[in-house]
Amino acid sequence: MSRALLAEPLKLRCGAVLPNRLVKSALSEQLGDRRNAPTPELFELYRTWARGGAGALITGNVMVDPAALGEPRNVAATPDPEVYRPWARAVDGTDTRVWVQLNHPGRQSPRYLSRQPVAPSAVPFGDRGVRTAFAAPRALTSEEIEAIIERFGVAARTFVEAGFAGVQIHGAHGYLVSQFLSPLTNLRSDAWGGDAVRRRRFLLEVVRRVRTAVGDDVPVSVKLNSADFQRGGFTEDESLEVVRELGEAGLDLLEVSGGTYEKAAMMGSGRASTLAREAYFLDYAAKARSVSDVALMVTGGFATPDGMTAALRSGELDVIGLGRPLVVAPDLPERLLRGDDVRAERRCPKTGIRLADSLLEIQWHTRQMHRIAAGKPVDRRGALPTLVRAGVTDGLNAFRRVRA
Repeated sequence: MSRALLAEPLKLRCGAVLPNRLVKSALSEQLGDRRNAPTPELFELYRTWARGGAGALITGNVMVDPAALGEPRNVAATPDPEVYRPWARAVDGTDTRVWVQLNHPGRQSPRYLSRQPVAPSAVPFGDRGVRTAFAAPRALTSEEIEAIIERFGVAARTFVEAGFAGVQIHGAHGYLVSQFLSPLTNLRSDAWGGDAVRRRRFLLEVVRRVRTAVGDDVPVSVKLNSADFQRGGFTEDESLEVVRELGEAGLDLLEVSGGTYEKAAMMGSGRASTLAREAYFLDYAAKARSVSDVALMVTGGFATPDGMTAALRSGELDVIGLGRPLVVAPDLPERLLRGDDVRAERRCPKTGIRLADSLLEIQWHTRQMHRIAAGKPVDRRGALPTLVRAGVTDGLNAFRRVRA
């Protein structure tokens, strides 16, 4: 099968062009400093990825409120673009664009970072194991909701002024936007909840505020759950209505994902349809295509050049998202584009013990990003050395972290 489709440029609605169809999806790097500012190690990581040939790099979740963190070393937004300019310039000398992913954790701020996080409603986690890691949230006031929407806009403008080429709003994986969308976590009866239309108002207002802040020429993207995969939660039908409205609002790129921390579909799937077609959310992408012509990006599960090309050729999506495989092989896009017969690999070691493997999945990839940032090669040792090096405390903290 011809793989030329992978190298085709993609013109987005706003007029911006992605030089190819391979984009690094957001991964939480945890390389901010104690003030939650980006570090030289973070710049080196992105410099390495930029040399790897992806059309764009979407950053790990940058929190719009320094007082609301998902992890202790998140980068958090301040109004000073100079703080972030070296990060944007890490891609200089390449054709790669770098987009910032903006986020607010809502109730998914660990107890050791926030004793009382905020959320649409005061709904604690239902899973007993997860509940111990996160304090019960309090419900946001209408004034606080408006202030958070404004923070998204200010942060977007700051990062574009710093030189970032696009903005993605994280609306998936159980973070604040996702909490507003879900009837399980949004029990409000005011203008911000009560039915599906009002539950999606927060996301649409954030998109509008970001668009106003960055102008019509800068790409604006959303990462959205296809569903929460929880009984009584955000459904696929509701998600498709959100897709339709995002398209009408002029969104440039929609990245499809799924699940929450309580039901982490984004971490993988063993369904037969997934295994046959490689990617986790292709069936949903086809449905999204039927309700909107917004450009679609699907992340998760792609393994072979032929599988990626077949997905693009089907017309069900426009962009291949690659996350953890670029931790294993930062130059994977370059090799795919020149026609090498390579696989998008996930080499995280396994123990066969479910809890230990949950720890490893996050911890191993985070440590590899830190090695790349330090100029070191990927550590390909087995599971036991990885767990030993991580340490019990480090491992437990990793288990509490939520991926971008």
